Amino acid sequence: MSTTTELTPNGVDVAQLVQTVEAISADPSLAAFRFRARNTWLGGARSRTAIQGFWGAGAEDTSRSEPFLLEGDEPPVLLGDNHAPNAVEIVLHALASCLAVGLAYNAAARGIELRALEIDVEGELDLHGFLGLADDVRPGYSGVQVTCRVDGDAPDDQIAELCDHVERTSPVLDILRHPVAVTLVRD
Repeated sequence: MSTTTELTPNGVDVAQLVQTVEAISADPSLAAFRFRARNTWLGGARSRTAIQGFWGAGAEDTSRSEPFLLEGDEPPVLLGDNHAPNAVEIVLHALASCLAVGLAYNAAARGIELRALEIDVEGELDLHGFLGLADDVRPGYSGVQVTCRVDGDAPDDQIAELCDHVERTSPVLDILRHPVAVTLVRD
């Protein structure tokens, strides 16, 4: 009796990754996704966001029986109770998480085994914009610095090309670097 083990470098099922790429290449409509989140204010600076269903690969996804709950708050210096990270810190998490997924998946697809991956993200923000004290200061980050430390079983030039590829293809990095149309609807 023999058993077949799927190759899963970096915890990634490369065969399934290849099948996904082939399916989208054959039917480009499968690439369209719509993600959703619903936030509820809990008082003060606290809120909770529920994330559950989404539409993608041509259908509504029902794989999540319970929603993921993300909480937001502010530190005491910003009048919160420190129950959770604040929204701009969560943006840094989203960027780091997206880059980590991109690096792990693309390394696996290239046959690069990662031994370690660490990403530090830091953003500069001036409260003059948020507080409405200066019209010439943006309320969001004025800059974000990302430091990636990638340790893999490939030569430095292949790791550098991997990082360059992920920088070009990261959805969250793209969202942060390029204006995205956002419509606010009051219901």
